[in-house]
Amino acid sequence: MMFCSTLPSTPSHHHQKVLDPPPSTVNATNFNTVLELKQVHALLVKTQSHHSLPLTRVALICALTNHFSYAHKILRLSPNSQELFAWNFCLKHFAEGESPHDAITLFRRLRQMGTPIPDHFMCSFVLKACTRVSDIQTGRIIHAFVVKLGLTANLVLQNMFVHLYAVCGEMSDARLVFDKMPQRDVVTWNIMISQLVKAGDFRGAYGLFCLMPERNVKTWTSMISGFVRCGKSEEAVGLFLEMEREGLRPNEVTVVAVLAACADLGDLELGRSVHQFADRSGFHGNVHVCNTLIDVYVKCGCLEEGYRVFVAMRDRRTVVSWSSMIAGFAMHGYGEKALELYDEMIGSGVEPNHVTFIGLLHACSHMGLVEKGREIFATMTRAYGIVPRIEHYGCLVDLLSRAGLLKEAHEVIINMPILPNGVIWGALLGGCRLHKNTELAEEAMKHISELDPLNDGYYIVLSNAYAEVGKWEEVTKIRKLMKNRGVKKTPGCSSITIDGTVHEFVAGDESHPECDEVFEMWEKLLVKMKEKGYVPNTSVVLLDVEDKEKEKFLFRHSEKLALVYGLINTKPGMPIRIIKNLRMCEDCHAAFKILSAIEKKEIVVRDRSRFHCFKNGDCTCKDYW
Repeated sequence: MMFCSTLPSTPSHHHQKVLDPPPSTVNATNFNTVLELKQVHALLVKTQSHHSLPLTRVALICALTNHFSYAHKILRLSPNSQELFAWNFCLKHFAEGESPHDAITLFRRLRQMGTPIPDHFMCSFVLKACTRVSDIQTGRIIHAFVVKLGLTANLVLQNMFVHLYAVCGEMSDARLVFDKMPQRDVVTWNIMISQLVKAGDFRGAYGLFCLMPERNVKTWTSMISGFVRCGKSEEAVGLFLEMEREGLRPNEVTVVAVLAACADLGDLELGRSVHQFADRSGFHGNVHVCNTLIDVYVKCGCLEEGYRVFVAMRDRRTVVSWSSMIAGFAMHGYGEKALELYDEMIGSGVEPNHVTFIGLLHACSHMGLVEKGREIFATMTRAYGIVPRIEHYGCLVDLLSRAGLLKEAHEVIINMPILPNGVIWGALLGGCRLHKNTELAEEAMKHISELDPLNDGYYIVLSNAYAEVGKWEEVTKIRKLMKNRGVKKTPGCSSITIDGTVHEFVAGDESHPECDEVFEMWEKLLVKMKEKGYVPNTSVVLLDVEDKEKEKFLFRHSEKLALVYGLINTKPGMPIRIIKNLRMCEDCHAAFKILSAIEKKEIVVRDRSRFHCFKNGDCTCKDYW
């Protein structure tokens, strides 16, 4: 009190000026809550500086609170149409942020107030939010506004409507908007094509692609990806080559798509070419490109090249990188290396996913590591909380069936928490054939007949099971059953690529232009093979005919024809790579081992279930079965 009494006496209005700082010292943007906003607002009004209030911040602070009307009044009194600008700023912030729902909520509040009248910016921001959260209802409201306000000629908005309807699954509405558009640009076409691809309408997408007046890289990439997704990898590669001829430069997404096609086809030459392009273009740092390259080399039988890509990734490896490499080692017969890599993966701190465990279980199955397989199957759920999928059960049944534990495999199938499919019963059927259990094979076949009645492979396996135990009457019944059901046996077909040209050979087919030279070469090789102890395994020819006839069938297997053609047309020391549509038979497997030693050739065969790498008289899969 004594201190106060010493203050000089001054007029009240001078005292007020001493207590309040001059307007120039007020930080009008320094508010983060509605209370702070009101304090700043009051001070600016008092100092007649309220026009310096940042309206966009006012909108952001109050937009989703109970003080919305307070902000609305402030903005309505702002000059030069700043109200619309402020709310649009706010809508854009929400639409592009972590909670696009907030943009839709704000838009509804604004419509309840009746002002401001939406412009094309406001509509675009709300449409963006609707697309992100698939809010078709609010999107239709915006569409009505656009029509009412006469904004239908706005190409950006029309493209956004096409995108919104397509994303929400309303493809017919998207196509209706597309067809009625007076003007379209490359963005319009790309939206429709990419969304049709995502919806699985590849024919519709390709139809638009063919009609498109001008295509860019995104257009080509969408179509290439679409062909890969629907299993038409040859068409995808053809489209990629056509794109290159038109002078367009692929981007990283294009590279990933065409590499995926190369992996499916086993097209090593194109895969290497795309790899070189990716390196020249600086794409080698892209994780998706590297992961797909690993897949290409693994599926083309070049495990070492795939591993080099993997090693070069170092600290950029993802769970996809590790899983692809683990699966690669498993497919190529290096099960121990697959398990070692898994331990390294865990040590690096990367958590496995369900794909990782499929590769590990495959490794155990092909190596006959039953206990390890059981342990991995249990660890998947116990340590990582991964619920086994049907693929994991398929691997477990295959593991047990190969090991001769048919009863346990059958119990796994019966007690599965999900319905087994034909592949599961097929794994058991294969084990029954291997261990000559025709009774359980018949039960497996009953289920397969219901689940996958037109798959010829299962009929052949059962027929083979009967033939191997001499039940020729049952073999005849199976063949009649196939005929009655219209099931045709898929002929064995093998392909080999030499100098960029793919050569295909079908079992027993003598129509190839160079078949005479191939047969002549085979007879010469046969002499050398028999000197090394080769004896034709006629038991794999499941026909009730003389051994000489069986040998003729054996010697016309498609992989043998492809191999001989490769030996004739490749330089010494050059590996031979063959792709077969069916599983390689035991006789071909034995023959290839001997020929790899005689001809000093590395021979890689990718059959329906795995890779076989023959070198110096041995194979990576060791025991074929």
